[in-house]
Amino acid sequence: MAFNVKRRGKVTYYFLGERPTLSAVVTELLADGDLKIYLSGLTGGYSARSVLGRDELVQMDPQREIPLVFECWELWLRQAGICESLAEVDFLEVHAFGCQPKGPSPLVDPHGYAAEQTRLRTAYAEAYSSFFADRFPDNGVPARFTVHVVDVPDTAASYEFYATALWQRPRDQN
Repeated sequence: MAFNVKRRGKVTYYFLGERPTLSAVVTELLADGDLKIYLSGLTGGYSARSVLGRDELVQMDPQREIPLVFECWELWLRQAGICESLAEVDFLEVHAFGCQPKGPSPLVDPHGYAAEQTRLRTAYAEAYSSFFADRFPDNGVPARFTVHVVDVPDTAASYEFYATALWQRPRDQN
């Protein structure tokens, strides 16, 4: 997949299609040559898997979903020619919205629904807290990692993510 690219001053937009709704990646060139990177939201139980060509996930599973989002962002950064690995960027903010359980029905099984909400909140919290420590121990952690459990218009959605990161140009080591 090749991005269309539009540059306007110090901002560059990376998007798909002729009339996009939003850009997958937007960069802002800072005065020192670093890039502030805005990574588009990924919504649903399908979007990150679709980009990465995976269709195996059918139940909300934060331990599998969260890495897929970051793998997708890493792929986009490579395709945009910004960097090769997420280890090369520092996440400043990550906003994550885990969706309400898809089942059981809160009307038919309110206790089961409440138990599933508890399971999801616990699983998302564990998956978020372990992601950077396990995968990028040399990087810092975001200043803000907003987590909400909400419902979104996409009935298949398990989550929605978006993030802001910083790519720092290599500095002279002298």
